[in-house]
Amino acid sequence: MLRSDQIMATVEMVQKENLDVRTVTMGINLLDCRRGTAKNTCRCVEDKIAGYASNFVEECDLVAMRYGIPVVNKRISVTPAAFVGAGFDSDEFVLLAKSLDKAAAKAGVDILGGYTAHVEKGMTESDLAFIKSIPEALAVTERLCSSINVGSSTKGINMDAVAMVGRTIKELALQTADSGGFGAAKFVVFCNQPGDNPFMAGAIHGVEEADVVLNVGVSGPGVIAQSLKKTIEKKGRENLKIDDIAEEIKQITFRVTRCGELIGRQVSKKLGVEFGVVDLSLAPTPKIGDSVGEILQILGVDDVGAPGSTAIIALLNDAVKKGGIFASKAVGGLSGAFIPVMEDAVLADAVGKGALTMEKLEAMTCVCSVGLDMVPIPGEVDAETISAIIVDEMAIGMINNKTTAARIIPVPGKGVGEVVSFGGLFGESPIMEVRNVNKSGRFISWGGRIPAPIHSFKN
Repeated sequence: MLRSDQIMATVEMVQKENLDVRTVTMGINLLDCRRGTAKNTCRCVEDKIAGYASNFVEECDLVAMRYGIPVVNKRISVTPAAFVGAGFDSDEFVLLAKSLDKAAAKAGVDILGGYTAHVEKGMTESDLAFIKSIPEALAVTERLCSSINVGSSTKGINMDAVAMVGRTIKELALQTADSGGFGAAKFVVFCNQPGDNPFMAGAIHGVEEADVVLNVGVSGPGVIAQSLKKTIEKKGRENLKIDDIAEEIKQITFRVTRCGELIGRQVSKKLGVEFGVVDLSLAPTPKIGDSVGEILQILGVDDVGAPGSTAIIALLNDAVKKGGIFASKAVGGLSGAFIPVMEDAVLADAVGKGALTMEKLEAMTCVCSVGLDMVPIPGEVDAETISAIIVDEMAIGMINNKTTAARIIPVPGKGVGEVVSFGGLFGESPIMEVRNVNKSGRFISWGGRIPAPIHSFKN
């Protein structure tokens, strides 16, 4: 039983340290919206989203006000659009994208995710048309986010799809060049994409889910950072060991998760929909004091990317999961530490100093949630090199049986060290250097599929 007094005992502390519920995301199944024509399908999609989400934002705000814990984002995720529009051509998929965007605007949510396809083993003609539609779909919509799952630990990695998404990202950036290639910031490539992730840009409502489900994404890197500072100051650094630090992070995460689950269950009750999961992920923002990078500095590296950074991320990721799992009845999504470059002021600063390189960032993604997230690169980097960066990240996920993702942003007309800014939660950062450009084309051109690892055959 969740008791509100357990939460309220920590409210005064967390309100001063950037604790929030980062997102409440309503997942809606759209498979029953398929009609004989694209136009009728789109109309049904808009009607179903409106039917469930008409008072979603209002109820989130009322519950947040009642408990004094901000809900930063209210979002919607839907069944992967490639399933909903199976058989559509690319123009019809763009119509579906516009309808999803229109429905999101009408509901008043910040973002809608689920313009998605799963192609880890192969692609149908409809999937090809869907992928072709992505650049235009994201260029002409405001709230829509897109993702492609190109690999899994049980199916391997679809190299034909990997090659296509590299070209898609380049086209996305070019079609949104007037905003610094912002379209690419709304598109993410996955291995092992979960169906209950509330965080964007990769949120979807998996086909295994109930008709309508509410998932919550908690955060709290600022809370952890401030609590660690207080603990070190109170007890003295000389009296603490690294396992004491891990225990402190577990206890903080427990309290943060309790807050998130309380908010989520209360909103679910008000709306009369099923509660899904709490995603425990530490999701930073560009706001000072709300950084995962700051936690690394507190724990002993002067700049993120210095030797020891990967080990600290591993400790942080594990402690967050342990504390959160004990606190919640239902944990899911990604659940761990995010390291999105543009969305974390300390990480962005490390890029500017040259302390954090692409290679070190990739190493850190081996032991944290997600992967190469919100990484700006020079606009001149070729599509094959982008595909190769992505498939390296996919391989990490496939072999280690974990979710990995890549959100790479080639910024048109800008080079290494120049700053790109998208504002708000998308943040800003100097552009990262990509070494060995134009040297992976022969590998990407093979096509086919990288076979699943031997440990996938468990039946």
